[in-house]
Amino acid sequence: MSEQCDRASLYISMVKDALKQARAGEGLLSSDERKLLDLSELYLQDSEYYLSKGDCTTAIATISYAEGLIDSLAIRGRLKIEWNRQKPKKVVIAGHLFFMRTASKFGDLYVIVSRDMNAKRVKGRETIFPEQSRLEMVRAVRWVKDAVLGDEKDFLKKIVEIAPDYLILGPDQRADEEKIKEGLEKRGLKDIKIIRLEKRDSHVFPNSSTSIILEIVRRFCILSQNGEKREESS
Repeated sequence: MSEQCDRASLYISMVKDALKQARAGEGLLSSDERKLLDLSELYLQDSEYYLSKGDCTTAIATISYAEGLIDSLAIRGRLKIEWNRQKPKKVVIAGHLFFMRTASKFGDLYVIVSRDMNAKRVKGRETIFPEQSRLEMVRAVRWVKDAVLGDEKDFLKKIVEIAPDYLILGPDQRADEEKIKEGLEKRGLKDIKIIRLEKRDSHVFPNSSTSIILEIVRRFCILSQNGEKREESS
């Protein structure tokens, strides 16, 4: 089931619960107000039908009409409704632009940006942008709820502070899921789910940062036959 269908299913469940509460107090409503509840129930049935057919966009649209009708009676003080709104899941990745969009489909996305010293140790070179610049760039990405700098010595520390429902790993990230899970469980995160993505968002971001650097070198620092660097003509 797609993310949108999951959302529709949760939305329908929430409105169904609210309608049940409304029906319990409908004896105090006027006949016209009860007709609004009847109409809300029809929209609910329509939404369940569209969901069963896989048309999740229409399912969300129709259930929103049902919610609006119930809400209108609650706002006027004609009903008392306790909306059972589920909080979005928290998702953490150790910042990599190439799978942020996919990771964000699991819930609100929090990104841990690698510190300069850690990035240099892993890549074997200095970063192109310093950590504070990378942090602000990641925060500006539309799929990101928030971003924080990682800890220089303790990889798990920021994950524990955020306390996510999911930890998403990229297909080429060097990390042992079992060791991470064991370490997080020792620190109290027993229900966290670790997911390893099978591929990058290659249709959105076709290159790694390393391949981009190599392409820049190829275009603008081409070695001439005598071994001297020359700038490629435009």
